[in-house]
Amino acid sequence: MTESSAVGIRDAATTPVIPGFFPDPSVCRVGEDYYLVNSSFEYAPGIPIHLSRDLRTWTQLGNVLTRESQFPAGESGASRGIYAPTIRHLDGTFFVVGTNVEHGGEQFVVAAADPAGPWSEPIVFPGLGGIDPDLTWDEDDRCFLTYCALDETLRPAGGTLPVIAQVRVDLERGIRLEEPRVIWRGSGLAHPEGPHLYRRGEWWYLLTAEGGTERGHAVCVARSRAIDGPFEPAPSNPIFSRRSTGHPVQNTGHADLVERPDGEWAMVYLGVRPRGFTPGFHVVGRETFLARIAWVDDWPVVHTDVELPARPDIAFVDDFSAPVLHPRWVSPGAALAAFARPNPDGGLQLDRRDAVNGAPAALSVRVRDLRWRYEARVDTSAGVALRVRLDERHWCEVALEGGAAEVRARIGPLEASPGSARAVGDAVTLVVEATDATHDGPDDLRFGLVDADGERWIASLDGRYLSTEVAGGFTGRTLGLRALGSTPARVVSVRYVPLGEE
Repeated sequence: MTESSAVGIRDAATTPVIPGFFPDPSVCRVGEDYYLVNSSFEYAPGIPIHLSRDLRTWTQLGNVLTRESQFPAGESGASRGIYAPTIRHLDGTFFVVGTNVEHGGEQFVVAAADPAGPWSEPIVFPGLGGIDPDLTWDEDDRCFLTYCALDETLRPAGGTLPVIAQVRVDLERGIRLEEPRVIWRGSGLAHPEGPHLYRRGEWWYLLTAEGGTERGHAVCVARSRAIDGPFEPAPSNPIFSRRSTGHPVQNTGHADLVERPDGEWAMVYLGVRPRGFTPGFHVVGRETFLARIAWVDDWPVVHTDVELPARPDIAFVDDFSAPVLHPRWVSPGAALAAFARPNPDGGLQLDRRDAVNGAPAALSVRVRDLRWRYEARVDTSAGVALRVRLDERHWCEVALEGGAAEVRARIGPLEASPGSARAVGDAVTLVVEATDATHDGPDDLRFGLVDADGERWIASLDGRYLSTEVAGGFTGRTLGLRALGSTPARVVSVRYVPLGEE
C-alpha cells in the first residue's frame, strides 16, 4: 500500500497505530488475530495487551500482570519494573516473557490459554541477568530464550556493551537446560538489545535494536542457518533508522516482525514525536508504529508507506458505574484495588496510599495525544489532586483542599506554586489541557477548574519540563487522581478528549 491524500487516510510513517506511552512492542498472530504487548515499567497492572484484525486498529484486551504475586505494585522505581516483554503462541497457549529489573534483571515467563487472561504465575529463570527476552522454538520443539545479557562474565575482557545471549529452557519444568552462550555482539552500534528470532525458509533471522533508544535508535538484522548461529549481519545494517534526519518521528527501533495470513510480513516498532525547539521534546512516551516488510535477496527491507484508516476515537468518559475498572487504568504507587473502590453515592472512592517507591497511589491513565483536555468531576469535601506525571521528580498538578484549588509543580529538586483560586460548590471539575506551546517547548500545560462561577484557568506551565529530554527515563505522561488526606476522596466522573487532529 502507498501513501494517499484521500480524506480519512493517514500515513503510518508519522502516525502511531497505538498512540501514547506504549513502548517496546511485540506482536504475534493466531489465525486472523494479532496480539501485541508493551513495556509498562513501574505501573500496575503490568504489560498491556492489545488485539487487532488488521495491524492498523487496536483494542486493549486487558493487562497481563494483574496480581500482586505476578508483579508487586509500588515496589519499582521510575522507569524500572517491567521491561520489553515478548508475546508468542504455540499449540493453543500464549506465552509472554519479560524482565523485572527490580528483581536483579530476572527473566520470567507467564502463560494463558486466553490472551485476555488470567495469566499464570511467573516461571522465573534466575541467573540470566539482562533485559529484553525472546522465546522461540526450533523444528524439534526445543524452546530457546534469547536476551540482552548484562552479565559481565559474558562480555569480552574490557567490554562495556551488552551482548545477545541464548539459553535452552524447559517451560514445563521451569528450568534452564544449559549455560547461556553469546550468539551476537551487535553490528557495531551502541547497546545491542531487544532480540527476536524468526524462522523463514532455510534461514533463522535475528532482529535487534541498536544505537540506544534515543535519537540514534536503529533496527539491525543478522541471519544464520542454525538457531544458535553463527550469524552474519545484513549488508545494509541498520535496516531502519531515522537518526540524523528531520523526520517528525524519531528514536525508531525495538521492532518485532509478524507474518500475515497472505504470506506478507509486517513490522511493529517504537518511535517518538518530538516537538518544540532543539533538541525537540517528546512527552507522551515511546509509541507503537507499523511498517511493511519486503524480502530482497532473503533480507528484510522496511517500508513505511502503509495507509492507516481514519483516526480511531480514543476520547472517553468514565463514571465508574461498570462492575470492574477499564483496563486503561493503572497506578504507579499501589495496586488499584488497594485504594480505589466504588462510592455508595456513585463514582469512585480513593484512599491515600504511599508506596515504597515514593509514588502516591493514583488512578492513572496514559496520555494518548499531543493536544488534549482532561476533566475530573470531584467532591469538594475531601482533598484530591489531578496530577500530570512523568516521574516523582517531574510533575504538575491542580490540588483541591479546603475550598481552594492550587496549582503545584515539581521539576527536579524545585517545587513551586504558580497560582491558586477559590472553588465554589459541593462538587467542582478539575481541568488540565495540553495546548500549543508559547515558549518553544512541545506544548503548554494549563490548569483550571469549573465550578458555580464558571470555567477559570489558574496557571500555565511550559511542557518541556515534563518531557523525557528533561527528566530522562523511558515512560510518558500519565494523568493521575489521588487523595490528599486521611478522608477518602470521591471522583464522580472523568473525561478525556483529544484537541484537534494529529
